[in-house]
Amino acid sequence: MGSATLGLQKHASRVLARNRRATQPNKPLLPPLPLYRRILRVHQNLPAPQRELGDQYVKNEFKLHKGTTNPLHIVGFLASWQDYLHVITQGQWHEATLSAELLDKMSPEQVTQLYELMKETETLRLPEDN
Repeated sequence: MGSATLGLQKHASRVLARNRRATQPNKPLLPPLPLYRRILRVHQNLPAPQRELGDQYVKNEFKLHKGTTNPLHIVGFLASWQDYLHVITQGQWHEATLSAELLDKMSPEQVTQLYELMKETETLRLPEDN
């Protein structure tokens, strides 16, 4: 990772931490690599199909965003994954839902990606239901 990217990530982390203090005072932003490692560690507590899907998805997303240099994108990305980590850690992943407000903010590509992920998780659930 280049020093310019590392510097931007540190800056983005500080900006997000400052912005999130008002709404979530106990949740400072984690740097990318520790966040990635924690997510994969927490996935070890998931059932095998969910773990496999989750690990693959997390690895792909972090790899796709590795070269991101826009501080706002970095902050948003890390904040979203940290929120995900919190949901998984608290065992709330069964009940997790998206608000209409959040869905409205998503790009068409993100909605398509979410739909594909939903279809994949449905196929994982089908054998359990039979």
